[in-house]
Amino acid sequence: MERLQKVIANSGLTSRRKAEELINSGKVLVNGKIASLGMKVNDSDIIMVNGEVLEKNEKKVYYMLNKPRGVISSASDEKNRKTVVSLIDTDIRIYPIGRLDYDTTGLLLLTNDGELANILMHPKNEVEKTYIAKIEGNLTPQEFYSLKKGIMIEDRKVIPTRLKVRKTTIDSQIIEISIIEGRNHIIKKIFAVLGHSVSKLKRESYAFLSLGNLKSGE
Repeated sequence: MERLQKVIANSGLTSRRKAEELINSGKVLVNGKIASLGMKVNDSDIIMVNGEVLEKNEKKVYYMLNKPRGVISSASDEKNRKTVVSLIDTDIRIYPIGRLDYDTTGLLLLTNDGELANILMHPKNEVEKTYIAKIEGNLTPQEFYSLKKGIMIEDRKVIPTRLKVRKTTIDSQIIEISIIEGRNHIIKKIFAVLGHSVSKLKRESYAFLSLGNLKSGE
């Protein structure tokens, strides 16, 4: 017997977190009855998600994509915009682990392994992600020191694990910053607090994986 949300995640349909949301919203049936969060199921149980029978034990696949600008970090989009999944040539249903903003580029992982997705995204596991941000203006020594010590974002402190100025011009700076945070728009929010907008943002690495020579869209 295994918990229902784990079985759904392991099927590759979605992450465990999303599976929990589907269960709570009444969109999951087990043997024809509305499921409850935390219930356990076995191999003989018939699980339906959004009206479709769940296919179990699908082969696990893993992709690393260099996400281009102007692509949605989703499996589908109601506005019919290009999605990261559409860039991957596979018949297996996959989804991105976390997300990058529409105008953010760089390393994005896609899989049908819900258990791995849950491990990588859960804050307690402190998975490091490194970004290269081009900001408007230059950080003052005081701002750099403040950022290194930690910035309060929505009542929670964000402390970079690494921080480095890569390049400085008269009106902009290239900053390398590594964090273990996963909140939406977190890098842009960090620099916004310091009074600097981010004009370009790229994720270079995720845990021990890095883009290397992978070109945009590959």
